[in-house]
Amino acid sequence: MVDLLLEADIAASAAHCNIEDPFRLKYHITPAVGLLNDPNGFIEHKGIYHLFYQWNPFECAHGSKFWAHCISDDLVNWRLLPTAMAPDQNYDKNGCYSGSAFVNNEKLMLFYTGNVKNKDGTRLSTQCIAEANSLNDKFIKKGPVIDSPPAGYTAHFRDPKIWHDNGVWYCVIGAQTIDKKGQILLYRSTNINDWELMGPLAGSGLNELGYFGYMWECPDFFELDNNYILLCSPQGIEKEGDKYHNKYQSGYFIGSYNIQAHEFKHNEFTELDRGFEFYAPQTTTDSKGRRLMSAWMGIPEEDEQPTLAYNWLHALTLVRELKIKNGRLYQYPVEELKQLRKNQLSYQDIVVSNSQSFAQIHAPCCEIEIELNDIQGSCGVHFNAYDHYHIDLTFNPNNSKLSLDRNSTPNQSGVRSCTLLSKQSLKLHMFLDKSSIEIFVNDGEEVFTSRVFPLSEARNISIYSHGSCTITKFDKYDLS
Repeated sequence: MVDLLLEADIAASAAHCNIEDPFRLKYHITPAVGLLNDPNGFIEHKGIYHLFYQWNPFECAHGSKFWAHCISDDLVNWRLLPTAMAPDQNYDKNGCYSGSAFVNNEKLMLFYTGNVKNKDGTRLSTQCIAEANSLNDKFIKKGPVIDSPPAGYTAHFRDPKIWHDNGVWYCVIGAQTIDKKGQILLYRSTNINDWELMGPLAGSGLNELGYFGYMWECPDFFELDNNYILLCSPQGIEKEGDKYHNKYQSGYFIGSYNIQAHEFKHNEFTELDRGFEFYAPQTTTDSKGRRLMSAWMGIPEEDEQPTLAYNWLHALTLVRELKIKNGRLYQYPVEELKQLRKNQLSYQDIVVSNSQSFAQIHAPCCEIEIELNDIQGSCGVHFNAYDHYHIDLTFNPNNSKLSLDRNSTPNQSGVRSCTLLSKQSLKLHMFLDKSSIEIFVNDGEEVFTSRVFPLSEARNISIYSHGSCTITKFDKYDLS
């Protein structure tokens, strides 16, 4: 019998960093080889952060999924451990699909979806448990604890997210009704082995929400600052103005939760990220009381990227902290990222006007904080610039619209936009890596996450204005 765990570990150890690879990220989690997608099992246990991810070690394609396993004591420097799970049982032979981690009786446990695809095209989905082996970094599978979707639902039944409250275990699972409507189902258990369906928590056609997609994936349900938050990734939503332009979406509902009746009353769906590549977010709480989030820096079924030439595909976002402000979720890069800073470059109180641009700053892997005030007319930032190539982040104060434009890049195209609360000022906190950018806007009000694949020479940044604006702050740090 082939030892798939061993084969995956051999594939990872045999991979080597190609020094000619211009796109390998320097301070993000990437697969050594093969395809990465959803973050899984994000948890802090005994002072160590664990972050797993969906992984195909044998090709850059969505085949049978493994769970890769990383650990860190600071959310910045991650170490890859031996592969946690492989699709090696009859109930998960076509993939150990996404799920979560929890601690039971001091033991680290995993809760995931076992995926089976039959020759006749039918699918079987079960929710399964695995337990950490105290003698090594392996996990011992315990098998399915929810062996089928409930009546009225298809086999698209996956991605359990588990939590514990007042002696009871709960989990939410992404699901699809037989009439092709996406929903999130709520279960509970007193012993992690026997689960009772409480009913749908939210979904297409529920809670005064009209049709909203044919499948909801990757749910996460938690309380934050006396608000209840449901994260999910709906599929099948049509574009609406500047919203929902990616093939599949990820976002959240904020509302109130009646614990006795298990009823979630929520407001409208809000996208978590306004960029091109962001999906399947998952959160955890840590010993500092923070609600932390990681996500896949990619979109399902969008896998044509230049990194294929170097035999790897996709990455995870930086870890972010979530807070409630102005009735919505705000996102912040975790404080620990500051340890990467070196070689600070600063400017302040510089006026840019009449279609001028300020500076041509070389910035291949860096963190940049910019504050623009007294904005009259459109202004913005060109980054990854060289010759006529660049990525454009433009702010129009007339309608408060901020747009990220990739149409002047050699490998990608498209525009993503959102409307901000302020018209006269703009704060940007940007993290540029070799082939990614994450832009935190106005102290976390919005975030744009995108993969970018510039020419090797295209590493310059400039600030421009078609009217006038004042750069009250410009701080750049190289990131080691």
